[in-house]
Amino acid sequence: MAKEKGRKLIAQNKKARHDYLIIDTYEAGLVLTGTEVKSLRQGRASLVDGFVQLDGHEAWLYNVHVPEYSQGTWTNHSARRKRKLLLHRAEIEKLESKSQETGHTIVPLALYFKDGRAKIEIALARGKKEYDKRQTLREKQDRREAERVISAIRRKQRA
Repeated sequence: MAKEKGRKLIAQNKKARHDYLIIDTYEAGLVLTGTEVKSLRQGRASLVDGFVQLDGHEAWLYNVHVPEYSQGTWTNHSARRKRKLLLHRAEIEKLESKSQETGHTIVPLALYFKDGRAKIEIALARGKKEYDKRQTLREKQDRREAERVISAIRRKQRA
């Protein structure tokens, strides 16, 4: 069997980028069971309610929903079990010190396969206030409008 190359996205948490100001991102490996990997290869997972907690110099991923494998037997995993994250000690220590600051949390952004191995992108984030969310939306709309105007001008110049 040929080895997989590249990155295959399984799930993405778009709501996290809307609700949080992303300060720093990290890539972590996951400790998974066989049926979890098979379920992920089918492209089934949800990061919506997920979060990362640090316990005793270890990082744990909570509330990420990986549905049971359809062809699994009694060896199937529970859908929302906590999963250990594989990070370097220095990364864990940095996350530990930063996440203890008021308003900071660690959220999952994306779950994917990288060269055949399951990886998760996590971010150190700070919660946005309601007015920050509106400001971000306004900036996004302004950018889109500016791009439309520029493309209209370019079309006129070609004609």
